[in-house]
Amino acid sequence: MRISRAASRYAKAILSLAIDQDVAAAVNDDMKSVLVTVSKNKELQDFLKSPMVTGAKKLGALENIFKDVNALTTKSFGLLVTNKRVEILGDVATQYIVLFEELNKRVIATVTTAIPLDAALEIKVMAKAVELAGKEVTLQKLVDPSIIGGFILRVGDQEINASVQSKLSGLKRAFAQ
Repeated sequence: MRISRAASRYAKAILSLAIDQDVAAAVNDDMKSVLVTVSKNKELQDFLKSPMVTGAKKLGALENIFKDVNALTTKSFGLLVTNKRVEILGDVATQYIVLFEELNKRVIATVTTAIPLDAALEIKVMAKAVELAGKEVTLQKLVDPSIIGGFILRVGDQEINASVQSKLSGLKRAFAQ
């Protein structure tokens, strides 16, 4: 996934303010919640991107959806709405989490599976992620039934794609030639 420069700049500014106010960890938790909510809700994404919806309505909706977040997180919603950049909220949240993890000397590893991981498999995936990263890893687990089976592990700019979907796509390309 490519993060825009604007999202990166907003995330850096929010992290800087959060560190100054000693609420970086709380805002990180908020950003995780924002990321999950925005990425899993197509209607919310469309609502935030819509030029027909006023900024005030977008801000009101975000404040209503995320009632229990830190005041700094709420202010960041306002800033994005004011600057007409609210459609990049998910990217800002993603970049904030990455920057926060880097600040704490950790790397985020994302594992995508067709079904939720059991504890034994999670330990094996974590070990492989630590091996690839060479430092402490925070494991983010995603479930995507479209990969059919297997897993996709991303650590930084490295990826191991052992999904059934990938294998089937490879066979399809081979037969098409």
